[in-house]
Amino acid sequence: MAKSSTALYLYCVVRAPRRPGFARVPRGLREAAAPEAHRLAASLWLITATVPLAVYGPAALEPRLRDLDWVAEAAVAHESVVEYFTRARGTIVIPMKLFTMFSSLEKAIVEVGEGRAEIERAMKRIAGSEEWGVRVARLPAASAVARGPAQRPASGAAFLAARKDARDATALARASAVAAAEKAFIRLGRYAREARRRERRPEPGTNPPVLEAAFLVKSAARARFKAEARRQAAACASAGAEMTLTGPWPAYNFVASQETPS
Repeated sequence: MAKSSTALYLYCVVRAPRRPGFARVPRGLREAAAPEAHRLAASLWLITATVPLAVYGPAALEPRLRDLDWVAEAAVAHESVVEYFTRARGTIVIPMKLFTMFSSLEKAIVEVGEGRAEIERAMKRIAGSEEWGVRVARLPAASAVARGPAQRPASGAAFLAARKDARDATALARASAVAAAEKAFIRLGRYAREARRRERRPEPGTNPPVLEAAFLVKSAARARFKAEARRQAAACASAGAEMTLTGPWPAYNFVASQETPS
């Protein structure tokens, strides 16, 4: 029997009363077939696409994962398909991790079906809600050009004192930004069903974010949440920090972790 040259890529699991529509569905991953729906159970659908192993098989995928531009493009394509179904009326969507694949549709139905109880619990938790992201970072200090030319310290002691003052100022600015971020997290959490701090990712540079968080917000509370976000952004700015709000997103941070099958 000839070995298959394709795999089944899984974008998400959708609860919908009937087969989801695909009238304007995004194309999805590069070199993948068009997305399609397969019934998992009553009102549950797998949104999948056939992908070539020459591109997405383990041997081909591993070196591509080092190409951040390629991975970013794939992530945007994956997200666009998930968001399409999130926006559909009457649906609840459990997004899958990027590059979740199975050797066949039959295996996907069996393995995802084994986690159906967990999927049902996650859908109950996120029903009628959407995810919003918040990021708070300390604003960079004024540039040397803006401050004008630096004066040469009169002595070694003056130089050391100036260095200490600069370190103290930096520490104070960061403490102020952290306090403002903590207040924002607490205040925004009052308008959310759940709030989670996200793990801070290593980033180049010397000014990492002081807070990255996700909020699960009822759709009916969106306006109040955004109004509070505007107030907290202003408070952060007064504390020398910048708060960025993104969303609404599919509830990636509030569904059970889905492991990518081998």
